[in-house]
Amino acid sequence: MRTAPNNADFEQKLSISVQISSGTGIRAFSFFRLMNAKPSKLRAVDFHAIGERLRAYRMGASLRAEDVAAQLGVSRAAVYRMEKGEIVKIETLERLAHILDTTLASLLGVGTEYYTSPVAYIERMRQLETDATRIMAHFEPISFLLTSDEYGHYLEKMLQEAHPDLDPERMLALMKILEERKRAFARRRPPIISLIGLREIERFVHFGLVGRIDLPPAVRMERSLAARREVERIIGLLREHPMDMQIGIVDDSMPNATFQVFERPNASFVAISPFRFGELPNVATGIAQVTSAPEAVQLYTKMVENLWQRAYKGEQAAELLSSMLKVV
Repeated sequence: MRTAPNNADFEQKLSISVQISSGTGIRAFSFFRLMNAKPSKLRAVDFHAIGERLRAYRMGASLRAEDVAAQLGVSRAAVYRMEKGEIVKIETLERLAHILDTTLASLLGVGTEYYTSPVAYIERMRQLETDATRIMAHFEPISFLLTSDEYGHYLEKMLQEAHPDLDPERMLALMKILEERKRAFARRRPPIISLIGLREIERFVHFGLVGRIDLPPAVRMERSLAARREVERIIGLLREHPMDMQIGIVDDSMPNATFQVFERPNASFVAISPFRFGELPNVATGIAQVTSAPEAVQLYTKMVENLWQRAYKGEQAAELLSSMLKVV
């Protein structure tokens, strides 16, 4: 009977040089030391995080656990154990990276993780939110986590309009993981700072919840009213002042890309995404990135703090949005 390698074996037998691109070219990153690792160093290999990334990339590749198992020559249960954090041989990780069309560096979390699939990216967001102690976010126009229950219904229509060739199974998988993420957030309620750009909200109401602009006038009117209801919901949240939710309305230029900062007990992460779930959505083109690089976390945190200082909050923000609804 074959036994799984322990962490010490993994550390002693393997020495990897991962090529990471940097601003000055390519540099080698020595991920594991060979032979003489001290026990205190072994805990640095976070197999739980590797398992989380494995699951996200598998979902993004539209592969079931049994599909991956068949290509690896192992059982489905073995794949699930890997995703739960069981120690994995480096040769297996290399094969997994090839199967999932990613790199060993991304699976290991060395440098930056890259996601071309919105399904994989949203699953990674759900994972990072699970034990986050605070989330700081900017979504254009608003975070899906703050939307009403009916928004998902309209989003599915918008995606079908924007991407008529989108595979129905991919659509179902995307909507499922979005709803799972929203439910998980509602259960745990981690503290969140959500920054909303006033110009983006004006555009959101003007166009309505549409995937394209050449829809019949009656449909455009219905979708515009639906967008107004979402803004009215935000106004209600601003006036309620939920303990775990801080919303700021920024009447100024906002970053073009969606981003989130996840503060967690062991490491903080920044996630940057081109995917869009508002009016005229985009889930077809772009590359999302996730990194725990201290400089990136620090810079994005500082940007959030600066934007928060300039943002309208509470009743003042609610009045600003109410005034906007009267003229748009």
